Amino acid sequence: MRWMVIAAVGLLLGFAAGFAMPLVPSVAYARYLSIAVLASLDSALGGLRASLEGKYDSAIFVTGFFTNIFLAAGLIFVGDRLGVRDLYLAAVAGMGIRLFQNMGIIRRLLFQRWGVIRSATGREEPGPSSTGSPEAPSPPQRPAG
Repeated sequence: MRWMVIAAVGLLLGFAAGFAMPLVPSVAYARYLSIAVLASLDSALGGLRASLEGKYDSAIFVTGFFTNIFLAAGLIFVGDRLGVRDLYLAAVAGMGIRLFQNMGIIRRLLFQRWGVIRSATGREEPGPSSTGSPEAPSPPQRPAG
C-alpha cells in the first residue's frame, strides 16, 4: 500500500511539473515522443494487470518497458530511413490493441475483486454442497437371474 501512495504522489508531481514547464517538443520528434508515451502506458497497464493476477515480476516489467520503447522507436527510425513515414502506425496499432485488452482485463479483475461479478464467465461457480460432503454415486444394479 505504501508503494502505491508513493507512486501516486510521484505521478501527481510529474503532471504538475509537466504542466508548469513551457517545454514544447520539436515536430520532428513528435512521433518518437508519442510512441514513447504509448509504450510506457502499455507497460504500466501490463504491470498493473500482472499485479492484479498475482504474476508481477519487476525484471519482466523493466525489460518489457525498455523493449517496447526501443522496438517502437526502431520502427519509426527504419520507416524514416526507408521513406515509409507511416510505419510507426504498426506500433501504434499493436500497442493500442494491447492497451484496450489490458484495460478490459483489469476492469474484469477489479470487478471480481470488488464482488460485482462472481467469475470470469459471469455465472456463479458451484461450491461445496450444504451437507459438507458429496454423496457417492450408488453402484449399478445387476439384474437377477
